Amino acid sequence: MPAKPLWLLAAPVIFLLLWSGGFSVAKLGISHAEPLSFLSLRYALVLALLLPIALVLRPPLPQRGADWAHLAIVGVLIQSFYFGLSYIAFKAGVSAGGVAIIVCLQPILVGLIAPRFAGEKVGLLRWIGLALGLAGAGTVIASRSSMEFAHPLGVLAAVGALFAITVGTLWEKRFGRSHHPVTSNLVQYAAGLAGTLPVALAFESFSFEWNLPFAAALAYLVIGNSIIAMTLLLAMIRAGEVSRVSSLFYLVPPISALIAWPLLGEAIPPLGWAGFALAALGVAIASRSPAPK
Repeated sequence: MPAKPLWLLAAPVIFLLLWSGGFSVAKLGISHAEPLSFLSLRYALVLALLLPIALVLRPPLPQRGADWAHLAIVGVLIQSFYFGLSYIAFKAGVSAGGVAIIVCLQPILVGLIAPRFAGEKVGLLRWIGLALGLAGAGTVIASRSSMEFAHPLGVLAAVGALFAITVGTLWEKRFGRSHHPVTSNLVQYAAGLAGTLPVALAFESFSFEWNLPFAAALAYLVIGNSIIAMTLLLAMIRAGEVSRVSSLFYLVPPISALIAWPLLGEAIPPLGWAGFALAALGVAIASRSPAPK
C-alpha cells in the first residue's frame, strides 16, 4: 500500500487549527457587522483573490453540466446554509464553543447516513468511537446548558447548520470529483455569495464598523478559513472515508473552547473539559484505520 503524501498527513492538524479558530474569530467579526452582510463581504473578497489566480493558472473546468451543479450545491449547503446559520447563531448569543459543540454532532449523522448515501461501510469499532464522541459532546452540552439554551433561536440556527454541513459533506463524497482546488473554490464561493448576498441586502443594513479587530477577523476568515481550511477539507473527503474525516469534527469544540477562552472570555466548566476528553477518545477510535486482512 503506497505511503500517504506528506501534505495529507499534515492536513488534519492544519485544518483543525484553522477551522476551530474560525468560530471565535467569526463571533468577533460579527460584533462589528450583521451576520449575512459579514459573510457576503467575506465571500466577495475570497472571489476577488481567487479570480486573478484562476486567470494565471487557467485550471481545468468541469466538463459536464452535472459537475457544475454538484459543485454549486455543495457551495450553497456549506457556504450559504452552514456558515450563514452559524453566524446567525453567534449573533443570537450562542457562544463560539456552543456552536462548535452542536456542529460536532455531524459525525453521528454521517455515520447513520453514509452507508446508504455514500456506499461506505461503518464498522463496529467506528460505531464505538462515534458513540463515545456523542457521549462526550452530550457531557459538554449538559455542562453549559444554562448558558447555551438561554438562546433558543440561536441554538435552532446552529442545529440547522449541523444538518447543512452533514448533507454537504455527504453530497461531496457521493457526487464530488477531483476538480482543481481553484476551480472548486471559485464555483462554491460564487454559489455561497449568490445565496447570502440577496438575503443580506433584503434584511440587513449591509454596514460595517471598519477597525483593526474587524479587519483582522475578516483577513483570517478569508485566507485561513475560506481558502486554506476549505481546500484541505474537500481534499481529505476525497482522499479518505467520509466517516473518518467527519470524526475530526469532534476535536473542533475543545480547540475552539481553548481559543475562545482568552479571545472572547468564554470559560468552560470542569465537566465540559471531561466531555471534551471523552469526545477526543472517540475520535481516536473512530479514526483508526482497519487492520489489513
